[in-house]
Amino acid sequence: MSTFRNPFAAAAAALVLSACGPQAQPTETPAPAETPSQPSTDTAGSSQPRELDPLFAQAAQEFSVPAELLKAVSYSETRWQMVKGTEEFPGQSPAFGLMALRGADLEQGAALAGVSVEAARTDAAANIRAGAALLSRFATEANVERGDLGAWASVVARLSGIRNPDAQAEHVHRGVYGVLNEGAVALNTDGSVAASLEPVKVEAKFARPQVRAMAAGPDYAAAIWHPSPNYNARPTGAGGDPSMIIIHTCEGNYAGCWGWLVNPDAGVSAHYVVNESGSEVSQLVRESSRGWHIGATYDCNLNGGKECWLNGTSANNFTIGIEHGGFASQTSFPAGQIDASAKLSCDIARDNAIVKDSYHIVAHGRLQPATRTDPGPNWPWSTYISKINGYCGTVSSGEIIVDSNSANNDAAKARFELTGAWTAGSSAGYYGSGYYFAATEAVSAPATFWFYLPTAQTRTVDAWWVAGTNRSSAAAFISFNAEGANLGTATVDQQINGGKWVALGTYNFSAGWNKVQLSRWQAAGSVVIADALRVR
Repeated sequence: MSTFRNPFAAAAAALVLSACGPQAQPTETPAPAETPSQPSTDTAGSSQPRELDPLFAQAAQEFSVPAELLKAVSYSETRWQMVKGTEEFPGQSPAFGLMALRGADLEQGAALAGVSVEAARTDAAANIRAGAALLSRFATEANVERGDLGAWASVVARLSGIRNPDAQAEHVHRGVYGVLNEGAVALNTDGSVAASLEPVKVEAKFARPQVRAMAAGPDYAAAIWHPSPNYNARPTGAGGDPSMIIIHTCEGNYAGCWGWLVNPDAGVSAHYVVNESGSEVSQLVRESSRGWHIGATYDCNLNGGKECWLNGTSANNFTIGIEHGGFASQTSFPAGQIDASAKLSCDIARDNAIVKDSYHIVAHGRLQPATRTDPGPNWPWSTYISKINGYCGTVSSGEIIVDSNSANNDAAKARFELTGAWTAGSSAGYYGSGYYFAATEAVSAPATFWFYLPTAQTRTVDAWWVAGTNRSSAAAFISFNAEGANLGTATVDQQINGGKWVALGTYNFSAGWNKVQLSRWQAAGSVVIADALRVR
């Protein structure tokens, strides 16, 4: 886990930078009848080296920009991750790289740094140099005294692209200069330092927002009320009552997000925005009103066949939208942000009688897959739904869910492992954020669901899969205790009973890491689906 010395950003992200940078976003949506193939490799991803400090230092020297400022801007925008932006709000260009450069700024920065726009998007060094070159140009135009760190505040504000004065001031004072004052450190997975910023005590020379009492949100007392004019009345009748929560990522930072959504010219909104650390939530639209956060009509085929009576109606009519500071392409989400969002979702679900599962608390990208991917493949769905139910008192604390996307699992008690050739799938009805499938054949190459028990316990095991006509009618789930003893085999028909938990059996497990394996060893001609496992 990353180490942070920044209370403002500390809860911000338990950031662990991998050696290869962000994982590529899946783009394939297989048909219900899967055809086994080798997993594809996305070669268009962004390049992020293990050591970022030298890159910041070199760019700072080349363009006469304080290295501390470069690092603070990058951290406040992306938590020192190479992001590959997507559109979230119409009219706002996607952000790229460690500096989250967008649109005309990206193009101008690349030209000033003498690199291609593509390099500025995908290469860490080029992206930092483009950001430094742009900051330097802005400083020259503003006659900034370059040795005065506080004087760079107006340049920071200009680079952010934020127009709302309060949001702009928050980005400068609590964002970039908050990081400068508190410092931050991010580690690679092997414990080596990826990037570091020593605390620098400095005051931003920039106007603060007008001193005023911050009103609480009308529906969520823990929120700050930043009312947006971008809403209208929900339609009357059952189709207008809130029955789902949609999870979004801002594709940018928190201040820029709510600052954009309160702009009358933006034409979009969300009901809530959660900041990166989970320390602050803004409410922008009342839950009883219709926010403008998803540009799609509802299709239950995209959502496990749930609530089909709503088909053809605007998803805005019956949903409440929660935006989150961050990006769909980031490799992980801060624990504090997930926790704060789960508390908020519990409150919304309880007050509006919304079912607390992954079909009623759902990804933006699931309901609008043609143009949106947020919150991305690494949103920890199992953990998130479990936390929501925990806060609402509807799930036993002893329940363990093992999802096929490891990012969704609590690594202390659940993990997923594949042997051999399996392919990622995303047909409607999956649990969490996708699943894997593989052809049946006489090969020992199972999918393994591991779970940890501190003591010997008798537990019931359930499995979740996506049903289809080419699935195995005799998929074998084999349970083992921590010593490797075979406890029994459950055979299920994966052509039916998809999109729900199906009991496999009750077994006497031992203390330690137990496992359930989905076997492929049977006659060729079908596929088996490894999606999720529940231990209760």
